[in-house]
Amino acid sequence: MPLVTLKDVLQPALKNGYAVGGLVTLGWEEMRAYVAAAEAENCPVILQAGPSCREHTPLPILGKMFRQLAEAASVPVVAHLDHGYTLVECKEALESGFTSLMFDGSRKPLSQNIDETAQIAEMAHSAGISCEGEIGFVGYDNGEASAGTDPQEAAKFATESGVDAMAISVGNVHLQQDQSGGLDEERIAAIQAVTEIPLVIHGGSGVPAEQRRRLAQTTNICKFNIGTELRMAFGEALREAVNADPKRFDRVSILKETHDPVVTAARTVLANLKGN
Repeated sequence: MPLVTLKDVLQPALKNGYAVGGLVTLGWEEMRAYVAAAEAENCPVILQAGPSCREHTPLPILGKMFRQLAEAASVPVVAHLDHGYTLVECKEALESGFTSLMFDGSRKPLSQNIDETAQIAEMAHSAGISCEGEIGFVGYDNGEASAGTDPQEAAKFATESGVDAMAISVGNVHLQQDQSGGLDEERIAAIQAVTEIPLVIHGGSGVPAEQRRRLAQTTNICKFNIGTELRMAFGEALREAVNADPKRFDRVSILKETHDPVVTAARTVLANLKGN
C-alpha cells in the first residue's frame, strides 16, 4: 500500500471516534516494528522523524526507508516530519518523499507562527500532502515549561494557518517517562468548541492510557504522539540482548532481539487508541 497523507488518516478518525498513533522513530528497527504492529492491529500508523532522528539519519534516507515500509504494508502509513523548524527543512522533507509536514512555530509570537505555518501549509498542499501546526507550547519533562493553548488563539490559528491538524498544549509534556500526568479536559473542550480541526497531543507517553482511549473516542483529538514509552521498550530489550551474552558483538543479531518487544509495546499503544 502506498504512503498516505496525514489528512487521509485523521479525517476518518475524526468522523468515527478514534485516534491514530504518531509513533516517533529513531531508526530502522523501530519503524519496521511499528508497521508490523499496525498490521497486526489492522490500523493506520504515522511514522514520525523528529529532530534527534534527523540528526542521526538524513531526511532523504528516512524518506526512502518510510516509503519502502509503506509500499510493502497492508495498512495505511504516513511519513511525517515531526517538529520541523524551518522552511528549508520542511522543503527537504517534502522533496524526500514525506507525506506530512509538522511545522513547529510554537515558540514564536502568534502572528509570526500563523504566517510561517501558513507558508508551509500552502507548500504542502500544493504538493498534495498534509501539514500539522502547533499553537501553545508543549514543554519538556524537567526542562522548558509549557505554555497552555489559548482557545481563542487556537481558533484564529486553525482558520488562518490552513493546517490539516493542530497540536495543542493542554497539560502534556515531552519526554515524560511515566503516566502520572493528565490532560486538562476543560481546556480541550474550550478549544474544541471553537474549531472543528483534528487535534494532536504531543508528549502522549505521559498521558494515562485510559485517558488517551477515552479522549480518542469522545473528542476531536485524533492523533497522539508516542515516543518515550516506545523508546523505553526498545532500550530495555536492547539491554537484555546485550547483557545476555557479553561476548556477542554482531549488531544485527543483537538488534533483531528488539523487534518482538517493540512490536508488543506498539500494539498496546495502537489498540488503545483505536478503541478495540
